[in-house]
Amino acid sequence: MSGSEEAPINPKLALGLGIAAVSTASILIRLSSSHPFVIAGYRMVFSSVIMGLLSLRSLGELRGLSNRELWTLLVSGVALALHFGSWTTSLFYTSVAASTVIVDSSPIFVVLISWAFLKEGTNLRELVGIAMALLGAFIIALGHSSLELNLLGDFLAFIGSVSLAIYLVAGRRLRRKLGLGPYTTFVYGFSGLLLLATAHLWGVRLTGYPLREYAIFLALALFPTGLGHNSYNYALKYLKTSIVSVSILGEPIGASILAALVLGELPKLSTVVGGAITLLGIYLTVSQQE
Repeated sequence: MSGSEEAPINPKLALGLGIAAVSTASILIRLSSSHPFVIAGYRMVFSSVIMGLLSLRSLGELRGLSNRELWTLLVSGVALALHFGSWTTSLFYTSVAASTVIVDSSPIFVVLISWAFLKEGTNLRELVGIAMALLGAFIIALGHSSLELNLLGDFLAFIGSVSLAIYLVAGRRLRRKLGLGPYTTFVYGFSGLLLLATAHLWGVRLTGYPLREYAIFLALALFPTGLGHNSYNYALKYLKTSIVSVSILGEPIGASILAALVLGELPKLSTVVGGAITLLGIYLTVSQQE
């Protein structure tokens, strides 16, 4: 634990709850019969409303942003929309295990983007980790090479991983000036509206869904987004960043177990082997970052 402040809730317990909550996302998405962009759009809009209500007093921070910071905020929102749109769609074309392993490789691309555009240094351990993670993803895709739909899903999950990394890098400096509430309220809301607008342009209806569908959208906002990601943010106050970063690797494992129990979906051997190599590569990349 950092500092002398006593945590009201055990941060390791919060982290465990966060991993469990985030692991439900792919299962909830699979249980929905709606268009992926509608699922992702409503998830983000509901999450924005929840975060906005919880942070009403601090929303005024958004007015203090410069034009450049506002553009960065918009880039962050577009990247988040691309992440959720592509990853949610991927779950309808490939296995839960493959999709979650690939999309959770975003720390690899955070390191690469930071090195390329922010001139942040890297070391041999990180480079080995990046190479291993990419090798693992290649093995997963190779196991799906005879199944075009699975390959499409793997590729969409890859797009989701890269776009999530862009979102994280774009938001890094903004989070120094903006609190979590104002930042997520705007970015979640903007990305959600962008997803719903895109779905509408494609001729997908936005209303008139059964109550069950809206319940799934709300559950996605409350559990994987609200409880899950906020548990990570809570734990960051008391635990090392490296511990929280590496613990996120628990999502593919939790999601794969839930997929087997709820959906009867068992991962292929290539997914298990490639996933293990990818997770080890991600661990090597982020485990010594503070």
